[in-house]
Amino acid sequence: MIIYGIPNCDSVKKAIAWLKKEKIDFTFHNFRESGITTARLNTWCKQVSWEQLLNKKSTTWRSLTPEEQAAVINQKAAVQVMLTHHSIIKRPVIEYAGKIITGYNEALYEQEFK
Repeated sequence: MIIYGIPNCDSVKKAIAWLKKEKIDFTFHNFRESGITTARLNTWCKQVSWEQLLNKKSTTWRSLTPEEQAAVINQKAAVQVMLTHHSIIKRPVIEYAGKIITGYNEALYEQEFK
């Protein structure tokens, strides 16, 4: 299991705390330090839509110009924005057993990981 995110993100902190409490092993991948690849983002977009992966409620999204926001009309454009602005990716992204889960959802974690 790999958790992708940013260490100071509250949702990532909650997810990590929950996994540790449940004694579930994971590896943490910090977007800011290690980046993210186009290939990885495109793979995720095949499993969850780019609309789900791109966090339009984020401060980063709101800081984009209206023109930049309007240009995000498909997966290719969304992936480009996510490559440029890692913090716009919905966090955490959890990869496990060939699946992807985005965001912190304790009920879903209970169902999927136990």
